Amino acid sequence: MATQKPQRTPEEIEDIILRKIFLVSLKENPENSSTSDPRVVYLEMTAAEILSEGKSLLLSRDLMERVLIDRLSGEFPNSETPFNYLIGCYKRAHEEIKKISNMKDKTLRSEMESAAKQAKKLAVSYVRINLGNPELFSSGNLRDSNPKPRSSMSSNSPLLPLVFVEVSSGVMLDGFGGNELGSGVDCPPGFLEEFFKDSDFDTLDPILKGLYEDLRGTVLKVSALGNFQQPLRALLYLVNFPVGAKSLVNHPWWIPKGVYLNGRVIEMTSILGPFFHVSALPDHTIFKSQPDIGQQCFSDASNRRAADLLSSFTTIKAVMNNLYDGLVEVLLCLLKNTETRECVLEYLAEVINKNASRAHIQVDHISCASSGMFVNLSAVMLRLCEPFLDANLTKRDKIDPNYVFHSNRLDLRGLTALYATSEEVAEWINKDKQVKTDESRPPADGENRLLQSPEATSSGSTLNVKSTTSGGEKAKYPFICECFFMTARVLNLGLLKAFSDFKHLVQDISRCEDTLATLKAMRGQTPSPQLELDISRFEKEIELYSQEKFCYEAQILRDGALIQHALSFYRLMVVWLVGLVGGFKMPLPSTCPMEFASMPEHFVEDAMELLIFASRIPKALDGVLLDDFMNFIIMFMASPQFIKNPYLRAKMVEVLNCWMPRRSGSSATSTLFEGHQLSLEYLVRNLLKLYVDIEFTGSHTQFYDKFNIRHNIAELLEYLWQVPSHRNTWKQIAKEEEKGVYLNFLNFLINDSIYLLDESLNKILELKELEAEMSNTAEWERRPAQERQERTRLFHSQENIIRIDMKLANEDVSMLAFTSEQITAPFLLPEMVERVASMLNYFLLQLVGPQRKSLTLKDPEKYEFRPKELLKQIVRIYVHLARGDSENIFPAAISSDGRSYNDQLFSAAADVLRRIGEGGRIIQDFIELGSKAKAAASEAMDTEAVLGDIPDEFLDPIQYTLMKDPVILPSSRITVDRPVIQRHLLSDGTDPFSRSHLTVEMLIPNTELKARIEEYIKSQELKRHGEGLNMQSSKGTIQPTSGDMLID
Repeated sequence: MATQKPQRTPEEIEDIILRKIFLVSLKENPENSSTSDPRVVYLEMTAAEILSEGKSLLLSRDLMERVLIDRLSGEFPNSETPFNYLIGCYKRAHEEIKKISNMKDKTLRSEMESAAKQAKKLAVSYVRINLGNPELFSSGNLRDSNPKPRSSMSSNSPLLPLVFVEVSSGVMLDGFGGNELGSGVDCPPGFLEEFFKDSDFDTLDPILKGLYEDLRGTVLKVSALGNFQQPLRALLYLVNFPVGAKSLVNHPWWIPKGVYLNGRVIEMTSILGPFFHVSALPDHTIFKSQPDIGQQCFSDASNRRAADLLSSFTTIKAVMNNLYDGLVEVLLCLLKNTETRECVLEYLAEVINKNASRAHIQVDHISCASSGMFVNLSAVMLRLCEPFLDANLTKRDKIDPNYVFHSNRLDLRGLTALYATSEEVAEWINKDKQVKTDESRPPADGENRLLQSPEATSSGSTLNVKSTTSGGEKAKYPFICECFFMTARVLNLGLLKAFSDFKHLVQDISRCEDTLATLKAMRGQTPSPQLELDISRFEKEIELYSQEKFCYEAQILRDGALIQHALSFYRLMVVWLVGLVGGFKMPLPSTCPMEFASMPEHFVEDAMELLIFASRIPKALDGVLLDDFMNFIIMFMASPQFIKNPYLRAKMVEVLNCWMPRRSGSSATSTLFEGHQLSLEYLVRNLLKLYVDIEFTGSHTQFYDKFNIRHNIAELLEYLWQVPSHRNTWKQIAKEEEKGVYLNFLNFLINDSIYLLDESLNKILELKELEAEMSNTAEWERRPAQERQERTRLFHSQENIIRIDMKLANEDVSMLAFTSEQITAPFLLPEMVERVASMLNYFLLQLVGPQRKSLTLKDPEKYEFRPKELLKQIVRIYVHLARGDSENIFPAAISSDGRSYNDQLFSAAADVLRRIGEGGRIIQDFIELGSKAKAAASEAMDTEAVLGDIPDEFLDPIQYTLMKDPVILPSSRITVDRPVIQRHLLSDGTDPFSRSHLTVEMLIPNTELKARIEEYIKSQELKRHGEGLNMQSSKGTIQPTSGDMLID
């Protein structure tokens, strides 16, 4: 019968467990030494000390820490580093606890569990001591072989791989990079949580600061295709511990300080900066991240399969959204913590303020943070705004306009305002401060309690109070208010700046492609080694530009959610701004409230730019509520007393232009024009007003700018004319404003038509000369290569100018044609009729006159030059006005034009019209008008003969024609004919002689002179009649029409 093994005492069991955990022995030859772990070390000196104290050599809780210190301090061969040894202790203690749980004796189980847990706690405590003081246990072989100072930028915290393992366990990270950080390391369950939870801040702070520096280093110069996700998860893991959050915002690199601090320094050296730098967007070569996304995903894109490009787009969009989500979680974690919230807002404000120059046209990429950082920050801020971007915008009352003037956090006061000058804003703020100082009083107890009561919001508690600035106290604003204005600034410097960069990139590609096409065309004519080098250089440039373009498309254009979040934010912006002027109602207040007038101009400009950009991305506007944007545009686009910048108001028209149903490709936008009350009542009126206002923008380029702006207005007006309700409004405006805005509109429309057509026709003559030069091959080849290149570039430049000017001229003539059919009265006013007639005569002369042959082009359609259609429209305008001419003044106005009128032009034009298929009635009415004009010319000559030599005092000093309604100019006291000065005032509101301000109402009728003129006319007529004179007129003829006309 086998002998029973002696029962072990609890002390012996505890000794066994603790020896296994700490890998130590107090006996030189312990039992079962043949099977013992080779890592177990014999603590001879410790054992001797214990014996000398009269204690047994059994390891117990009382001896645990003493044994651990001796184990860490001693010199033992082939030992682990202190950190790895302590982690092993924790892991072995964890495994022993699992075994202990199977013990049947409850008392024993409880005792042993307590001992093992104490061992775990001790291991954690000494890990903290070791990481905080790595040199403490450096006398023996347990020391790190190559300790480095904490300030080293290399990853030297042995804790970091454990954090990576912890955040990656059981998680499959999307995208690239995998889970390689921390691979091969085992983190004991529960270790990190115990490590970070149960300790004081001072102990953990240096350890955490080191971890944050190491994390920052792991993502420095990492692109969207690199492994940023493990470090980001690790960062989030650490800030979820209160001690981790506190340590992060107290790190010296949370907001770097220094004399040379700028936007780029914050991006590259702050703890969060490199996380925000992770991007797919191109950056300056010095700061370029790896792997290179343009090269890896989009090189030689024209030869890649569409499916491959789509896969790259999808991947980049997915990993960037992972980045946004992770960064939002980090910031939310810090914002919800009352101890760290203020530090987050300060960090964001510092990033914004130090990168204010990103708004400049030319950005210094060395001193400013990257586009990638600011686009990422845009996406993150929009996510933080989500809780107050609900459909009804219920929390907009939390946004305090005083933040712009009184916040000490964001520097908003230096920005261009919507209407007020910086001096006006400063004066208004000072008055406001004075009023607040006068009204200040100590708050009652109830008010004190209100100021101290936090109001919960999506991102933690905020103070729902109005700003207070009296007595030097720092103004307090709700988080919603802070977040709103910070987001507006970030979007201006980030997402909207990226839109602008993308637009310029596309333009650069287009210019390079045009130049490349020109160079390749020259290859056949003048081949040279330099030409081949130039071609190769442009091909490489286009390849690099194309890669950058695809990167922008991947991160921004393909991210529909990002665009829609931004649209939701700017919807809140316009609704909030309208609230400052009393809400969505017309007419606007008589004076602009200073709160509105002082708001940064870019708030509105960014909203318009976003709408334009989104309108050009398929389906980007699907589901977006556009009514509030439409209301805003209609209210302010023709209100220079609210929004001073004419280019900003012109941008609103560009938005509407994008929304026209035929352009947007969406029927949803048609309701904005055709079923929208404010639109039906004010849209046409305000477009006509803006058409007039844009004549004078104050810019040195105003003359050319107005054509582009009016092009957008003209397209809109043409569309609206086809909508019956808008056409009726238009006719009503023409009737009500016959002498006001509508007359000004017609005047500028005619001015533009004349200039554009004249410019186009002259440029055609220049183009034909260049064509002739280039077609003479022998002579052309003898010219120097540089001269040939310059002339070729000039040729292509002239082509573009003709194409643009002709397109605009066609639009203007078309508008004159369709409006004159139903609105004739303004055209026939005394101050307008002669100008209209001169314009039509000039166009007719160009199209069917003697010089028509010189305007023939090989491919007129290429230049938007459609002479047949142009002639039809000119003739229709003649006929429309003749039909509405109840007083029969139009024929006389036609014939009085001494520059372009010739009666044979009418018969020549009629012949052409028959050949190109114009309607018979139009031709008949046109011929009749020509006959009337001829008769009026004959009558005018008779009258001229009757009047003889007219005294100078009866002649208008501007046009030298007999005055019919003389008026005195109040400033210069010179007398002019009323129609002449009224026509002048349509384009220039000054006295032509003194340049003083002048309006029609200021003209003084010269009744005495008028009576003398009338008396003179009567006397001359009686005199002639008495003499029985019979005057006959004769006039030279022009070249008869022939088969080889311009319009064939």
